[in-house]
Amino acid sequence: MAVSLHQTSSRGSSPLAWRLYLPEVWAGDEKRCRQAGVPATISFRKKWELALDLIDQALAWGLPPPPVVLADAGYGDITEFRRGLEQRHLPYAVAVTSQVRVWTEPPHLIPYVPKKTGRPTQRPYQYGEQTPLTVRGVAEIQQERFRTVAWREGTKGALRSRFRAVRVQSAHGYVEGDAPGPTVWLLIEWPRQEAAPTKYFLCDLPADCSMYRLVHLTKERYRLEQDYQQMKEELRLDHFEGRSWTGWYHHVMLAHAFLRFEQRRRRNKSSLDTASSAA
Repeated sequence: MAVSLHQTSSRGSSPLAWRLYLPEVWAGDEKRCRQAGVPATISFRKKWELALDLIDQALAWGLPPPPVVLADAGYGDITEFRRGLEQRHLPYAVAVTSQVRVWTEPPHLIPYVPKKTGRPTQRPYQYGEQTPLTVRGVAEIQQERFRTVAWREGTKGALRSRFRAVRVQSAHGYVEGDAPGPTVWLLIEWPRQEAAPTKYFLCDLPADCSMYRLVHLTKERYRLEQDYQQMKEELRLDHFEGRSWTGWYHHVMLAHAFLRFEQRRRRNKSSLDTASSAA
């Protein structure tokens, strides 16, 4: 499985760097890793940890911080990943699944008073009768307040759907008495023809951010999907059969970068020097 970091803009998209995710059983097999050329410095890392590593690497290269970080629900659901972005002062708009819990109103926190007897606890707060809602539950409460937003032109006309944006606080760890997370936007997409919402996003963006801006940003992930489609169909990423760590890294990433440079070189056909080297 690839964990990849892409840079996107209106001019296109391409992966900056990526990592091959090794399951723990693989990473812990030293003999097999050496046979495959896996560097001795590589150890087991969760996918969201690899993603943060890639961001740190890009920033260490001197690249400017991105205006917003996008990610699918495989990362957005992970509180530690979102906290990692917050610690790096990177705004984000990440997808989450329908069962992620949030507070729609700031809960009343009661400092936990430990009992004199029994096993000590690290719980800092208790919430009493208050319970957070799933993002699906928020959508159902707000279902009469969705409105249609168009975000770009597609091959068959304007792309549009119904959305609702609500300010919320994440509720990860509330059972253990953890304090609510920072206030962020919850963006929900619920197409009119669907019986239930299709997408949810947590967006750490300013309170005055418009609905159109939220929708436009979250929909920019289509560029990454195009990258992967090209890498799978034209560069055979989904058919790659290799036996070395280096071969996997070189197989697609450099080839994709070459294609991007070729597209730029040939964009203006009127000034194209057909005799010049593609390299």
